[in-house]
Amino acid sequence: MERGVLDGDPRAFEDCTGGVKEADGSLTKFEAQKGATVPEESEVHGTEFGGRREFDEPCVGMEFETYEDAYNYYSCYGREAGFRVRVKNSWFKRNSREKYGAVLCCSSQGFKRVKDVTRHRRETRTGCPAMIRVRLVESKRWRVLEAVLEHNHLLGGKSHKTFKKAGAASKRKMQMADVNADARTVKLYRALVMDAMGNNGSPSSGDRGPRNVSELPNIVNFRKGDAQAIYNFFCRMQLMNPNFFYLMDVSGDGYLRNIFWADARSRAAYVHFGDVVYFDNTCLSGKFEIPLATFIGMNHHGQSVLLGCALLAGEAMQSYSWAFKAWTSCISGNAPQTIISDQCKVLQSSISKAFPHTLHRFGLSHIMRRVPEKIGGLDNYDAIRRALMKVVHESMKVSEFETAWELMVHRFGVGDHEWLVSLYEDRACWVPAYLKDTFFAGMAAARPGETVNFFFEKYVHKQTPLKEFLDKYELALQKQHREESLADVESRSSVSYELKTRCSFEQQLSKVYTKNIFTKFQFEVEEMYSCFSTTQLYVDGPLVVFVVRERVTGEGNRQEIKDYEVLFNRSEEEVRCICSCFNFYGYLCRHALCVLNYNGVEEIPAKYILPRWRKDFKQLSSPDRGFHNTGSEDGAGRFGRLFRSALQIVEGGSISLEHYKVALQALGDCLNRVQRETVKL
Repeated sequence: MERGVLDGDPRAFEDCTGGVKEADGSLTKFEAQKGATVPEESEVHGTEFGGRREFDEPCVGMEFETYEDAYNYYSCYGREAGFRVRVKNSWFKRNSREKYGAVLCCSSQGFKRVKDVTRHRRETRTGCPAMIRVRLVESKRWRVLEAVLEHNHLLGGKSHKTFKKAGAASKRKMQMADVNADARTVKLYRALVMDAMGNNGSPSSGDRGPRNVSELPNIVNFRKGDAQAIYNFFCRMQLMNPNFFYLMDVSGDGYLRNIFWADARSRAAYVHFGDVVYFDNTCLSGKFEIPLATFIGMNHHGQSVLLGCALLAGEAMQSYSWAFKAWTSCISGNAPQTIISDQCKVLQSSISKAFPHTLHRFGLSHIMRRVPEKIGGLDNYDAIRRALMKVVHESMKVSEFETAWELMVHRFGVGDHEWLVSLYEDRACWVPAYLKDTFFAGMAAARPGETVNFFFEKYVHKQTPLKEFLDKYELALQKQHREESLADVESRSSVSYELKTRCSFEQQLSKVYTKNIFTKFQFEVEEMYSCFSTTQLYVDGPLVVFVVRERVTGEGNRQEIKDYEVLFNRSEEEVRCICSCFNFYGYLCRHALCVLNYNGVEEIPAKYILPRWRKDFKQLSSPDRGFHNTGSEDGAGRFGRLFRSALQIVEGGSISLEHYKVALQALGDCLNRVQRETVKL
């Protein structure tokens, strides 16, 4: 299936404990020991080093003379890496029966079929995603078209045999699990993959007792029973959720360091709303009971959507880097346009390495929430806080911010305050005046009082234990999905849209935007009437700079007049306001609307009507948005595409009994058509 996904029929799922990644979370080259058998007739990609052969990792673009050469290469690579290879799929020409394509995968791929589950043989498959897809191309050579390197189980030359030979030693490990739980660490003794570690670094059952948590700073510290809760949670999610994704990071001696997971809806949501992502480490920085970090997006209704969860060992570079690497695998390497996070040097470094082409910005609301904690002990705190708010929110230009900041620092004598100094050094990452060209899709919270809420805010507090959170996880997602479905229904109803002006802009977008986004835009249309003057300031051919004067409510509810510069290109119908509302929130501000109206533009140009706010966005947008090449995807890719499409029917059908009946009838009709086509084949 897709990389990292535990695939296969969920009904056949017997054991989900195989979701373990390499200890350091990295992908390395593997070396064959001297004397390893290498087929002489094969063209093996590799080089000799001091009597041993180092095999290149499979990568897209590799070519081989024959299919046998490709198979022999991957088999040799697998042997030295520590896994077996099998043929998952093969394709033959109908007339000549000549083979023209194949998928070679790790032998741990998939799970038992339903009819095999009752047999007494122990399950050795873990849903491993590692594979290569090869195809015969025009040059009559076999080319690698797709390669997935990650395994979700431990690798080793004897790992598969060890599964079968698990005996007394494994039983002793299982008996010790409850003892070691008191050390608030989790060793994956319940995981069959840990029995396969052999001499690879797992602690033996007789050479050490429970270790103190203080000796293990880079592991997740759990209460007794949390390991079982995670085990049960992953099993339940895999049974209910065929596109469920998870990865585990285990140390060399068998201690759990980090966990990442995302359910099918979260993965589908990223396809649609992955342009701007908020990485929330509130639980980590706030010292919550559960070390939770979440990836959050914003849907077409302006509602927060969950894009992935992680339990991390701490706020260290190693944990953050692993989490971003795991999430990258989950989203098939399609990085977001913008990532927002807390102000943190470690996070800043980790994100820049994981997503070098993504804009990284700090959450303004998160910084402002920390003001009482950071400067609350200073003399004249209230005056400093008000001055800081004014400098940040009222500075329209960089030069204005620089001047106002310098005046504030000198006025209150806080030029050497450590936190304020760090804020100034990072000003290009969080001050609105510096972020005019960054697209935030409504997640900037650039106005006073706005916040980006913690997704599990109503379900998690500082003392919430892990087992309780795992139970509430599904409740939180069900609530979010229900709210989104209800908002979809409301947005499709024209009755719910009440026009408040005669402005053509309002009428135009009432037919396009979702209800929640239209309400926000409608407020900008209404506020056009507080802008009492639009005048030309500068003309350069088709480029004109206007000044829009607006009455605003200032400090102490005083009425003030403020000037906003708006650039307008008459030939291209491009408009840009200095307040940068469009980049911050995704719709035009009152000042830009005034300039369009002044220049006789009756409809908002299409470039300023973002598809992500349309009421029909999920139906119009491709469910894969570049995740797959539809002309060359295999069965796994087709499964993912169909699953995401069917999920929209399921979500809509769950709203009411009437919707349920319609959706059930539609799915039944589709199933009958598919079965008829199957009979024809």
